[in-house]
Amino acid sequence: MYRINILLKQNQKLFHTRDLAILWSTDKPNTLYTTIKRYVQKGILIPVQKGLYATASLDTIDPYLLGLTVLHSYAYVSCETILRQAGIIFQAGESITMVSSVTRQFVIGGHTYRVRKMADRHLFHDEGIDRVGSVLTASPWRAIADMLYFNPMTHFDNPDAIQWSAVKKIQREVGFI
Repeated sequence: MYRINILLKQNQKLFHTRDLAILWSTDKPNTLYTTIKRYVQKGILIPVQKGLYATASLDTIDPYLLGLTVLHSYAYVSCETILRQAGIIFQAGESITMVSSVTRQFVIGGHTYRVRKMADRHLFHDEGIDRVGSVLTASPWRAIADMLYFNPMTHFDNPDAIQWSAVKKIQREVGFI
């Protein structure tokens, strides 16, 4: 019961195998995997994918957090996702778009994710990136700068809503121009 108490008292709901090893202070792989197997059988842990488990149903977990946790590397929500929320583009898109050091597409928990690869010298520059809870998200101006980085010919449906001076400032700060 001791490990269950530690697990269920955590604020986070997603755990990689290594997180569980640290949480339970175990360096014995057999003990770790046996405990995980038993908790999965009892329904305490829900397998998300190999090496990733949840203590809550996936439909109750923030989809941004879920995607970033699955990716398991530095990333932030940007591009079309942020621009749709800001009313700058209107195209219907089902994917949650993120920027990271890898390119990937995947589906988890009924959500589709699209990850674009950015050069590290730009990726790790935090100008225009905000932390909302435990999720990093781009400001609309950073999302525009990111979109122009990936495709300089990007079309914006509502260009009147864009503060181009703020976008140019971010582009200079991050090193896009």
